[in-house]
Formats: sequence, C-alpha cells, structure tokens
Amino acid sequence: MLNVFVVCTGNSCRSVMGEALFNHLGPGRINAFSAGSHPIGRINTGALATLKRHGLPIEGYQSQSWEDFEDTVMDIVITVCDNAAGETCPLYLSSAVRAHWGVMDPGHVEGSEEIKIAAFEKTFGVLKLRVEKMLALPLEAMSFEELTTELNKIGKLED
Repeated sequence: MLNVFVVCTGNSCRSVMGEALFNHLGPGRINAFSAGSHPIGRINTGALATLKRHGLPIEGYQSQSWEDFEDTVMDIVITVCDNAAGETCPLYLSSAVRAHWGVMDPGHVEGSEEIKIAAFEKTFGVLKLRVEKMLALPLEAMSFEELTTELNKIGKLED
C-alpha cells in the first residue's frame, strides 16, 4: 500500500475531500491522510455535505497539523492549495514524491447556497478526476522521476 498525504493550509476542505477520494477509490492500494500547515481545527460542513452527496464516508476526519505525521513514512505528497489565489502552499520536506494539484477553495466562496454548492461540486469534480487519473497509472512500477512528472501533469487537469 502506498501512503498518500494530501496537504493544504487549513486542512478543512480540499485536502479532506482528497483524502476521502483516495481512500474511497483506492482501497487496498492507497492509504491516504490529510493535514495542514495551519489547520483550523474543524472540517468544513460544505466539504462534508459534498462527500455525503457523492456517497463517501463523512466520519473520522480531523483538521490536523502535518507535524502529527512526522513519524509516518509518506510515499506521495500532494499539495492542493491554490497559489493563484495568493495562498501560501506548505512544503513537506521528505523523500516522498511531491506534486502540486492546486484547486480553488470552495470554503471561501460567497453568495447564495446554490453558488456555494456549485463551488464545492467543481472542486470535488476536479479532485475526483485527478485521483482517478492517478489511480489509472502503474504507480508501483514507476520511477520517482516518472511519477513526479505524471502527477504534476495530472495536477493541471480540470473536469
């Protein structure tokens, strides 16, 4: 099993949805975790509602620091913060394969309930597409360099 670490700043929304998708779509192959450089201490209710709409588990998630995982060996680290929005994206220093999959933070979208739900659905759709593309790769047979290149290409895909 490969340990995949989905990292963002607050660990309340995008990284949690990424963790959920990896664990749901890659059972027996992927063991996913999520954390943040500055966790806000709670999971965004919109993220949980989105997971529920798609039939994914909504229990057991925590907004936690990446420091909580210092002793866990990670094979792949994926950052999901959106640099284009001016967010600081944390860097995780390890020997893991690293890729950046920046996606919009739907937790900061203003407007009607329909607009907010649409933003969560968009982010979920992009993450789902990227996770599916990653899981279609022969991950276990790829070199560090091949995997880094492919994962960064996947990080540019939109739904």
